[in-house]
Amino acid sequence: MTQKLSFLGLLLLCVWIISCTPDNRADNSNSHDLQEILQDDTLRVITMYGPTTYFMYRDNEMGYEYEIAKQLCRDMGVELKLILAPTQQTMIEWLQSGIGDVIAYRVPYTHQYKKKLSYTKREYISNQVLVQCYSDTMLKTVLDLVGHTIVVPHKSIFQQRLNDLNDEVGGGIEVETVDDSISSDQLIAQVAYHQIPFTISDDVSARLNKTYFGNLDYSLAISFPQRYAWVVSKKSPHLLEYINNWVAELNNRPAVSLIYRKYFEKSKYFESEGLARIPVPGRISPFDPIFKQAAKKIGWDWRLLAAIAYKESKFNSDVVSWAGACGLMQLMPNTALSLGLPQEEIFNPQKNVEAAVAYLRSLEKIFIGIDDAEERVKFELAAYNAGPGHVFDARALASKYQKDPNKWEYVREYLLKKTEPEYYSDQVCRFGYCRGREPVTYVDVIMSKYADYKLWAR
Repeated sequence: MTQKLSFLGLLLLCVWIISCTPDNRADNSNSHDLQEILQDDTLRVITMYGPTTYFMYRDNEMGYEYEIAKQLCRDMGVELKLILAPTQQTMIEWLQSGIGDVIAYRVPYTHQYKKKLSYTKREYISNQVLVQCYSDTMLKTVLDLVGHTIVVPHKSIFQQRLNDLNDEVGGGIEVETVDDSISSDQLIAQVAYHQIPFTISDDVSARLNKTYFGNLDYSLAISFPQRYAWVVSKKSPHLLEYINNWVAELNNRPAVSLIYRKYFEKSKYFESEGLARIPVPGRISPFDPIFKQAAKKIGWDWRLLAAIAYKESKFNSDVVSWAGACGLMQLMPNTALSLGLPQEEIFNPQKNVEAAVAYLRSLEKIFIGIDDAEERVKFELAAYNAGPGHVFDARALASKYQKDPNKWEYVREYLLKKTEPEYYSDQVCRFGYCRGREPVTYVDVIMSKYADYKLWAR
């Protein structure tokens, strides 16, 4: 097998990357108000990559702020032009220079910003909170922090707050800092996995992470509330008025409530009521004949397909995930449609598996330059879970740091780092933020389950 992509494969890959990447180019037009936006049929929305703002998941654009912004554009009757900034300060500068019309991001209220920005009524009230696991010995008051170690990023606002709190209570709170490249999301995950006892986060991030880790508690606030809001330019009073009137109606909009529940209430950790194992010697699931037939089309062991189905749906062919993935192999509707599987047939087990195999075959072509078949499968599984773009980014980062991009042990390392702005904002990355622990765990679980299936299923 050749170590390089064919010219055609490379061309297709380049086209795919360009088509899936938001427009980050800055046009130098002046800031314009509502009338100009309606005339241009476009609202230019500035935001950043992040778990609550915008990210790519299984080739689909997602994020709470992104989906709210899309709803705003639908109601205005205009197209959304997404502009991704690397930092909060850059967002402010781009808004003031007229590159964008609105910042769909939690911009903090400050005296400095109030002088040069117009805050909308798309507001948030947020506190810093203690993140801990549910137990009989949970900390319930600020004074309970005395005598305990709290882990936070170095020189973060969370460290600053704990230092102030130590002064207020007379000391005794042990503050342990980690490198500031380690994100708050990563520390929350470490709490959930009992690797550290406590960390501090804002309550919005904590609420989101609780949908991934059901054992978390974030009920103890340790700071005064902080106000945040979307902002527009001082030069756009009519846009400000429109957004404020629009916000006033949001609470009565079922679609907006559904978006909120999708990100902040629906469980992201998946435990279906399906079958872990049926009590028939040598069998894995009722769908074994389907897996065996479909596996021939890709040249895989059918038990590997079964392991994917186990991880995706626990063999529940009717399940729908928080993100909208459907059926036995958890296909996103857009992906299924691109493979010739319409929505009305997506829950058909045989067609769902066949479409999944077709998608896996396309991923195999993308990663054909990885000669080791077992290694290549791991890349394909990671891409199936998170989308190929994030795997491309991780390989690019591995190459940058002089690691072999064809070795999963190195690429997984950089997938894990794609929660950190230092890495997902790197110029070699095209697809931004990713909860890298998910595709890494996904690969581990499936390969382990596959090894198990090979021992007792034929």
